[in-house]
Amino acid sequence: MNTVMKYGFLLGLVAVLASCADSNRPNYQFFPNMYESVSYEPYQQVEFLPGTMEAMEPVEGTIARGYMPYKFSNSPEDRALAKLDPSPLDSLNMEKNLKVGKELYDIYCAVCHGAKGDGNGILVEREKILGVPSYGDAGREITVGGTYHTIYYGLNSMGSYANQLNPTERWQVSEYVVKLKNDLK
Repeated sequence: MNTVMKYGFLLGLVAVLASCADSNRPNYQFFPNMYESVSYEPYQQVEFLPGTMEAMEPVEGTIARGYMPYKFSNSPEDRALAKLDPSPLDSLNMEKNLKVGKELYDIYCAVCHGAKGDGNGILVEREKILGVPSYGDAGREITVGGTYHTIYYGLNSMGSYANQLNPTERWQVSEYVVKLKNDLK
């Protein structure tokens, strides 16, 4: 009889504990701030421990790792200066640079500018975009530096491709565009 009461008591205890459990919320939280965190404003100075600060704004003049800012701004004066800027790529690897530039041009540029640079891309043929000029138009001064500036900032209805292409790829596409211009003459 004593054993039956022990088993009955144990079974009743398990039943009570199981009925109190809520599967949507843990019963006991070791670190409640991990489940229900206090929201802070971004870049607000918050003191967690005496003498320590978190979430501060970066120091003025710092740049992200792996990022090098472009030396020209998005102004007509700097665009004219950028046209004089030579390509920093190795001229001994020109064939490789043009090959990679062609691949990237076909991905990002040919849809509007056309595979030959004549301004007859698939979007122009379907009349989704109008007024894309040909690289071979008389009077168009296309240089490697000017093309790089255009890729970096965009021009007129063309947006910037600085987020899609890293600096080396931008120079490779710029060199390929100048090659297309020379081929259209």
